[in-house]
Amino acid sequence: MTAQDARTPAAVARGALERIGAGDPFTSDGELVCRSPIDGSELGRLPAHRPVDVHDAVATAGAAFEQWRTTPAPVRGQLVRELGNLLREHKEDLGALVTVEAGKIRSEGLGEVQEMIDICDFAVGLSRQLHGLTIASERPGHRMMEQWHPLGVVGVITAFNFPVAVWSWNTAVALACGDPVVWKPSEKSLLTALACQALLEEAARRVDAPAGLSQVLLGGADVGEALVDHRDVALLSATGSTRMGRQVAPRVAGRLGRYLLELGGNNAAIVTPSADLDLTVRGIVFSAVGTAGQRCTSLRRLIVHHSIRDEVVQRLRAAYETLPIGSPLEEGTLVGPLIDEASATAFGAALEAARADGGKVVTGGGAHDGVAGDGHYVQPAVVDMPEQTEIVRAETFAPILYVMGYDDLDEAIALHNGVEQGLSASIFTRDVREAERFLSAAGSDCGISNVNIGPSGAEIGGAFGGEKATGGGRESGSDAWKAYMRRATNTVNYSDELPLAQGVEFG
Repeated sequence: MTAQDARTPAAVARGALERIGAGDPFTSDGELVCRSPIDGSELGRLPAHRPVDVHDAVATAGAAFEQWRTTPAPVRGQLVRELGNLLREHKEDLGALVTVEAGKIRSEGLGEVQEMIDICDFAVGLSRQLHGLTIASERPGHRMMEQWHPLGVVGVITAFNFPVAVWSWNTAVALACGDPVVWKPSEKSLLTALACQALLEEAARRVDAPAGLSQVLLGGADVGEALVDHRDVALLSATGSTRMGRQVAPRVAGRLGRYLLELGGNNAAIVTPSADLDLTVRGIVFSAVGTAGQRCTSLRRLIVHHSIRDEVVQRLRAAYETLPIGSPLEEGTLVGPLIDEASATAFGAALEAARADGGKVVTGGGAHDGVAGDGHYVQPAVVDMPEQTEIVRAETFAPILYVMGYDDLDEAIALHNGVEQGLSASIFTRDVREAERFLSAAGSDCGISNVNIGPSGAEIGGAFGGEKATGGGRESGSDAWKAYMRRATNTVNYSDELPLAQGVEFG
């Protein structure tokens, strides 16, 4: 094999899988074709699970739950600690798999694995803090308290753009809380799922944890639907489009299960006259073009005060025209490929719709040539819009930034909130009154709101999720762990009497 051959997506993937310990999972007759968005090349073929296999996976996880829920939480934390150690050991290889399967540049792939390590650290500490409240009782000789108990089997459905981090948010916390996980990854990111499963199985072996705490189901929408509908899945965590969430929610609710939804985002940033424009432009560019605009937190709408609108647009044009676009396996690349042809088609269609609405493409918008293979590379676009039209209010999963103007902050906030999604938001200002107004109850209606940083990216210490059509779910930090447990309110009578609450007398 030549040095050039060793850098092909297939060679990178196979080498990483071998070093991680996932072996060679490919079969010549596998129904699932794994491709890299870098050049469209085939990485290998995998056998697919069927909907009937979901029952077996959930049953296996349910059997493991019987033992795991009575394992002391700090002992459960040791499994998560070991997973974090293995992730540190294999950070480079798992990051390379993320790059090969999701098309992320190298630093973003490594950053996603670091996020996994961080949530493991968080969950290990959490395993000693799953505490409830002691509550004052109105009845003498009584004590009232809350306890949190493991919930049951957690089903996890993830998207291609964060193929490993979102799984880890759910899995690290679920395991610490006493729950097993059954995972259905995106059909576009199967190899990263197999690698994560191999690492977790090795961690379980090292700490003598029960078998079956983690199951991976490889398949299409029918497999995901079977997981959604399974009555023994206590919590279904699903990441994807708002359209997908509207299908999932009523089906889980119909069987009285719990769901946790992380859906679309149409995120905006307001730029005020007092903003530090050097900082602002850097924050905007990363938020808008990072992961080729394929993050749920990507910046899609820019609302700029009229007095600085022209200057901001010109600064953005200058920055965009210097962006290195190309294979994420190459050093120096900042913008990699779109995930597939459908995404490239949606990119072009959105720009045509914006032009029809009076928008002017300031820079970018075309296909980017010069990358070998059949990858779908585009030039990130900045579009000056006269108003917030239907295409602006829609989420296009591609690097398009719509720029609009405003006169006063109330108008800017109304534009900001004038979409169905409510995930992540930003304001760039040096005026503390503007910042506090934006963060107030009458300001941003999003689950995540930032000042002087872009909307893209989040630390694991805070709960991640959004409002409105973003689904209302919360994952990762803060008290998101409560979604993975059931609450019990307990009252203990240590007296010789039997007083009833609210002064009720009986007999």
